[in-house]
Amino acid sequence: MSTIRLTDCIAPSFYDLHHLVKTNAFTHYWLKGGRGSTKSSFVSVEIILGIIQDKEANAICFRKVGDTLKDSCYAQILWAIDKLGVSNYFDTRLSPLRIYYKPTGQAIFFRGLDDPKKTKSIKLKKGYFKFAWFEELDEFDGMEEIRLVTQSILRGGKLFTYFYSYNPPQKTNSWVNAEAQIAHPRRHVHSSTYLDVPKEWNGENFHIEAELLKNTNSQAYDHEYLGIATGTGLNVFTNVVGRPITDYEIKAFDNIRQGIDWGFAVDPFVYIKLHYDKTRRKIYIFDEVYKVGFSNDEAIKKLHMKVEKYGNIIADSAEPKSISEFRNAGFNIRAAAKGAGSIHFGIKKLQGLIEIVIDPARCPNTYKEFINYEYEKMKDGTVRSDYPDKNNHCLDSVRYATELDFFNKGAF
Repeated sequence: MSTIRLTDCIAPSFYDLHHLVKTNAFTHYWLKGGRGSTKSSFVSVEIILGIIQDKEANAICFRKVGDTLKDSCYAQILWAIDKLGVSNYFDTRLSPLRIYYKPTGQAIFFRGLDDPKKTKSIKLKKGYFKFAWFEELDEFDGMEEIRLVTQSILRGGKLFTYFYSYNPPQKTNSWVNAEAQIAHPRRHVHSSTYLDVPKEWNGENFHIEAELLKNTNSQAYDHEYLGIATGTGLNVFTNVVGRPITDYEIKAFDNIRQGIDWGFAVDPFVYIKLHYDKTRRKIYIFDEVYKVGFSNDEAIKKLHMKVEKYGNIIADSAEPKSISEFRNAGFNIRAAAKGAGSIHFGIKKLQGLIEIVIDPARCPNTYKEFINYEYEKMKDGTVRSDYPDKNNHCLDSVRYATELDFFNKGAF
């Protein structure tokens, strides 16, 4: 094989990431970035290096639509083979799209997920799928679709390396942007832009076009070239901060609030625990129970493990019988005041906070609900001024929990 320098193949912003991949530090690598960030180039180089260095390793590359593979993943892998100077060692085929490493017969497959079940029929002659690449991740329908695929190919080996490359969608509440905020011990999220790449790699004209857009439409530039989810302007809450809330922080919380929104057959039962920092005008949401078909007996048993002795709970007043059952079980619980205008008032108060800090790992449903809560548009394109009455069960629980703080109607 010819001698090449890895620095000629991957940009400096990927050097540390290359080390993480080489040492198997994580299983899932999320690569987000704008145009010209060379994230796809990096993935293709890592796959080829991995195939050469591990005789048991095979790879599979996915796009949502199979017809897009030839001009994207397949072409990118061919680029990496050529760039690394190893073209003589690989056999490329177009029908079906496939690449073989000649010395050992290891393979790189390409599949569209028009039908995710098709992945179950893939058979390897040797080894296992150590590498998987999901290109343009935001095109997929969500993590459930991704899991269906990984569960069918994640077998037969000890070490796995999965790449997910994408340009962050403009909507901050898109599933891929929300998922990237959730902490996961086996996941590493990497950000890159064209500014991290040697200028000659993208060419002078690329930079001229980028600067032109920057000067004429800065928001479009931020989204397209810097990979920033700039938002659509419809988010009800622009003060949500998704981050881990540590055990150390929770031990210091001394202003605990708790709320319950009842549900059973269709709507979920939701319990929320938060800390209200009145001085700094922040709330920290760090615990939730979210379950459909949850009976009161089950909920009481679950909450006995979560609610401190004498802990106050404010619950939806729509079910006085449920409130009575919880009170008889020893909970210090009362009905929310609610009333005309209470929803509008409560949301306005939450919007006025400096920050609504939510731990996406501890409270995934609450986090998704808050960042997905948007004003609705009417048929003529104008935005409704009222708040949507759907997918707001966690939000209602938070409103109930903070009712006494915001309405100042007295203590328990």
